[in-house]
Amino acid sequence: MTKSGLVYDDLYLQHDTGPNHPERAQRLTAIIEALKASGLLDKLLPIEPIPAERSIVELCHESSYIGRFKSGVESSLPFLDTPECPLSPGTFEAAICAAGGILRGLDSVMQGNVKNCFCAVRPPGHHAERSRAMGFCYFNNIAIGARYLQKQYSIERILIIDWDVHHGNGTQHAFEQDPTVFYISFHQDPSTCYPGTGSASETGTGNGKGYTLNFPMSPGAGNQEYFDAMEIVEQKMGVFRPQFVLISAGFDAHIDDPLAQIKLTKKGYEELTRKVKGIAEDHAGGRLVSMLEGGYNLQALGESVETHIQVLLEG
Repeated sequence: MTKSGLVYDDLYLQHDTGPNHPERAQRLTAIIEALKASGLLDKLLPIEPIPAERSIVELCHESSYIGRFKSGVESSLPFLDTPECPLSPGTFEAAICAAGGILRGLDSVMQGNVKNCFCAVRPPGHHAERSRAMGFCYFNNIAIGARYLQKQYSIERILIIDWDVHHGNGTQHAFEQDPTVFYISFHQDPSTCYPGTGSASETGTGNGKGYTLNFPMSPGAGNQEYFDAMEIVEQKMGVFRPQFVLISAGFDAHIDDPLAQIKLTKKGYEELTRKVKGIAEDHAGGRLVSMLEGGYNLQALGESVETHIQVLLEG
């Protein structure tokens, strides 16, 4: 069995965000070039995305929102809901195939074709709410993936680790009342960073109380603060025992990233990946799918993803 898969397609480059937008097509180009240069690309099983079925997307998004998104592209509107979410002729197809790519990655792991998978998709997803685009995100890829695992494979306990430097408000809201999905986020303190959610006091509601865990990091925090938080996560997962692990893999907490003030290094991402992979191996038979969220310094992004995938490939 090939150890790791890679979801990617050039159609993701067709989402044109215009000049000077941080979430640009060159992000994926930088990742693929880094994987080629390191020789890792040839070690990964390529997984071709297909559009997600609308019924699956509707597990997380209102039908009216999906229609509004599609018609906005067809009507050449400049953006969806907010100027930070620009529209271009290729935006809807890229977004529906980003979600679909995640599903193909999940299928590949569940069917035993690969042990784990990285999804080099765009646009990203974790800020997208049920009926609102925000923060460069249109469809919440990881939330759709978790609901798909529940529906298609009857997975009972899912861990979502979100280490993007910005809190995944959309993902938290999707599962805050659900005790079957444990959402854990490491992010810069919301008082100093977009989108302003994700305080430590937000722990879920109703039946989901205690199944949301936020680690707001002070500006200037680095590797050690993240490693300390992971010790708490490892203890919690010894009780929760997830059957599948999903990662919202943003690489914008890197010390060189322009959009925040956290100081993770390539070595930090290597160790984080190893720790989360260890949780998957201890409790979920190694079943893990990570998907790209943020990361806006191209060199740091390429190097960080390369390191992330090297760990995924380890025996």
